[in-house]
Parts: sequence; structure tokens; C-alpha cells
Amino acid sequence: MIFVTLITCALAATASADCPLTFLKNATTSLVASQSKGTYSSLNALAETTVYTEQFQAVDIRVGILSKALKIDFNRSIHDPVLCTTFTEMIITDPSHPYVIGTRMELDGSKITKMETLVTDEGDWLFNATGYAYYNSLETWDPIPESERDTREVIKAAGDAYFDRFANANASVPWGTPCARLEGGAYTDSRNTSTNTCDLGLPSTIHVTDRRYVVDVEMGAVGIYVGFPGLDRADPNPSPDSHLFRVEEGKLRYIHTLSTCEGHPGCGLNETFVPGTRRVASPRLI
Repeated sequence: MIFVTLITCALAATASADCPLTFLKNATTSLVASQSKGTYSSLNALAETTVYTEQFQAVDIRVGILSKALKIDFNRSIHDPVLCTTFTEMIITDPSHPYVIGTRMELDGSKITKMETLVTDEGDWLFNATGYAYYNSLETWDPIPESERDTREVIKAAGDAYFDRFANANASVPWGTPCARLEGGAYTDSRNTSTNTCDLGLPSTIHVTDRRYVVDVEMGAVGIYVGFPGLDRADPNPSPDSHLFRVEEGKLRYIHTLSTCEGHPGCGLNETFVPGTRRVASPRLI
């Protein structure tokens, strides 16, 4: 039996034990297989005391999203042997119920100690799984040749700089050109011009804290879980949010976001749309 503990301030704690890369990759492979079968009990390394959450709220894993067998059209995982963490994104375009799911796991070298899953579907920020799958397919996320890899410090700093910019207009962000943001299903380079930058205008009064990391040097990627303030104008509480950054030569290349709207369809936007079919006036991209 899996005992699910309540979320406490420990949610912000950072794992510290080194983990073999093979162990982490086996864990994410097992996660994807378990989601495909809808059997959480087949997840390798699951501990009896694993903390399981969805939308940053404690959920019984036996009735959560892992209990549903889903046809996964695409998945991507990154792995952090230093922090002993992983992040996996899964795209499900099944018209009966499409999803885009992100799961961050913390491990202790032998067991999964925490699973934080964001389940986005209809009504969430800019949600469109078909659009997410399409624009994702245009991107290149190959492993970076060893001689060209940035350090984990550079990769992490690039993601932090992005969030720092929301509180400080003078914060220096290593924008790349080209750079594209994929949010729910909307894309900032929908015409695939390869000339866009992700510096499209950001607020400067939002403090994004409680950051939880997964840094993958081989993939040039950092996944950061945060509570994002101000996304939902109807709710003063920060919205559950995940940002996945691809960093190449120290510059931001791709940004993927998953943001859930807790009972307020579309959050501040109050509607969703299929990218390329029509525009929403002044969408607030994050």
C-alpha cells in the first residue's frame, strides 16, 4: 500500500544524493510504461512512503492519473544525477481525452521519494495537446556533443535568469536567436521562421520563488517547478507551473511550459485556442 503524506514546506526541499544515471533513466522509462498501462504498482523503485502530488496537492496515487492507461504519442525525460531528480513530459492526443503531463521525481539512489505531477487538459493555460505535439515535433532536442556542452551552473543560471526577469526589468537573460516558447499548445514561432527570440515582453513585478530543479548537462536542459503568481487573476494563490528550458551555447533555445488552472478555465486568459487558427488579443505569454 502506498501511503501519501501531506504536502508541507518539505516540498521546497532539494534532493542532494548523487544517483547513477542508469538508475534515473530506468525510473523514467518505468514511469512512461506505467502510465501507458495505467498501473502505478509497476513503477520501479516506488517506495511505500513516496509522496505523490498532482497540481501540487496530495493525491492518492491509486486513483491519480497513473491509474489511467493512456496512449502516449510522445515523451521526453531529463535526468539530474547530482540532485537525484528527473523530469518527464508526456503528450497524449487521444481525442477522447487529450493531456500534456509533466512529472518531476526525486529519488534517494534506490527509491522514488517524491513524485510531483502536473496534469494539463481542457481549460488549462492555452491547452491544446495537438498543437503541443505538432510544435514539439519541429524542435531538435538531441544530446549535445560533449565538447559543446555547457556546465550545469550555466544551464541552471539561464533558467533562473528567465524567472528573475519577472521581478526585475534589468535582469540579464541569455536570450537565444532563434528561441521559441511552447505554452500549452501556443507557439511563439508558429511560422517556423527561426529568427524569433523569446524576449517578447515580460512583466517586472512578479516574484517567482520555491523553485525545484532538474539539470541535465547532456541534454542542455533544466526543468524548474514553481508556483507562478498572477497567472490566474481569479485566484491570488500561485498556479502550479513547470518550465522546461533547452540551453545551447549558454543561450535559451526552447522553453516549454505547463500551467494548470485550478477551477478557473483558461486562468487569466479565460479561453483557449488552437495555434494558427485565430489570435487572442494580447495573450500574456509566460
